[in-house]
Amino acid sequence: MEEVWPVEPIDDAMMDEKEVRGGDGAEIVLSVRDLTVGFGSNIVLDKLNLDIYRGEILGFVGASGTGKSVLMRTVLRLLPRRSGSIKILGVEYDEVSEEERMELDMRLGVLFQHGALFSSLTVMENIQVPMREYLNLPQDLMDELARLKIDMVGLAPEAADKFPSELSGGMIKRAALARALALDPDLVFLDEPTSGLDPIGAAEFDNLIAKLRDTLGLTVYMVTHDLDSLFSVCDRIAVLGQKRVLVEGTIEDMLTCDDDWVKSYFRGKRARSIVRGGDKKAS
Repeated sequence: MEEVWPVEPIDDAMMDEKEVRGGDGAEIVLSVRDLTVGFGSNIVLDKLNLDIYRGEILGFVGASGTGKSVLMRTVLRLLPRRSGSIKILGVEYDEVSEEERMELDMRLGVLFQHGALFSSLTVMENIQVPMREYLNLPQDLMDELARLKIDMVGLAPEAADKFPSELSGGMIKRAALARALALDPDLVFLDEPTSGLDPIGAAEFDNLIAKLRDTLGLTVYMVTHDLDSLFSVCDRIAVLGQKRVLVEGTIEDMLTCDDDWVKSYFRGKRARSIVRGGDKKAS
């Protein structure tokens, strides 16, 4: 049978155990150390540190202009860094070969804020884009895999042949998520995944993310302003401010934090209504 994988998988033995395990023994999937990013004389991130652990959903929040999108794009190598280290699964991109970088890329999935689907391609064809880029598979197998992803994200089978212009906002998000999952990644990046969705659609999408995390063992990096998402599905939250991660922890930690911005965001009127709503559902 013809070999369909273009590169050899990275040997996990190459990873330093001390570098991929946290203090409690949890595996660190993404480790950022002393990251500095700037544009001209403007420093956006300055010596930022961050760890994301396997299997968790980590939500990123912060005021406008604090660098949430810059951080995500820098981790994805869409923006350059001035200094610092970014390790994914214990591996630093700059220290490995091009083939090993390709293998790392295959272990990442990305859902951009507005879906970023190719308008001239059907849903099925959009999902197959990463398969064509990284794998050498026959068309019938790619079709079968794409249909599985379509079903996995809760789209009807007939959505496969639709173009993005024929989809609702919620369907676009689900199709883009299916594409992000095309290569069975370890780590998935979600940029404002519920932006533009109505409350019911947003809640359904949150539930889908949690279900996929539980069933597929995903680790999720989620940039969001949606308080409902932060309260309902995030295991931990990282708040960006002052060019770094200002505070991180559980939603309970956010509710007791003394930082002025954190207090206004997580203990303001909108947040209190969410907490009260959750209490009513639990009673």
